[in-house]
Amino acid sequence: MKTGLYFGSFNPVHIGHLAIANYIAEFTDIGELWFVISPQNPLKKKTALLEDYDRYELLKRAITEDENFRICDIEFNLPKPSYTIDTLTYLKERHPDYEFVLIMGSDGLHTFHKWKNHKEIAGNYQRYIYPRRGFENINLTEHKNIKVVDAPIIEISSSFIRASLEKGKNIKHFLNKEVYKYILKKHFYNT
Repeated sequence: MKTGLYFGSFNPVHIGHLAIANYIAEFTDIGELWFVISPQNPLKKKTALLEDYDRYELLKRAITEDENFRICDIEFNLPKPSYTIDTLTYLKERHPDYEFVLIMGSDGLHTFHKWKNHKEIAGNYQRYIYPRRGFENINLTEHKNIKVVDAPIIEISSSFIRASLEKGKNIKHFLNKEVYKYILKKHFYNT
């Protein structure tokens, strides 16, 4: 089965994440999409990052009604920081019959050369690339084993969500209803 791996901290998961995942599941040949929650991205600072289990709970509430989506918390049990190649190796060992595909924003291609064992990833795993504002032009000759997906450009970010919540803004339409209720109940992001 062709399974999309959508990596991210999902801090918090928002409608932009869900819209991209929905597009990938409906308009590509991906049979199932796994949200891989990263405890710590080695290329990002660990600021305002909710605990792993809190982000897991938010994601669970966001996707509970979608049978094509699954949560993968495998990186919670791997050494930190999380490296995609290590996760892929582990998942391939556990699921040898699966064909894993990475789901990436086009902005990620510009730092892909910094990823641990990036050549091995590019050589062994297909990457489905969705557009991000400012990174729409993708030179296909520079990147191996990618497929550009004509998904809509989503300009909502988790940092926008966190900043808005910090300011006490009502952003209930930017988040899944259950996610928003849980964030308010737990006073996440200084709400």
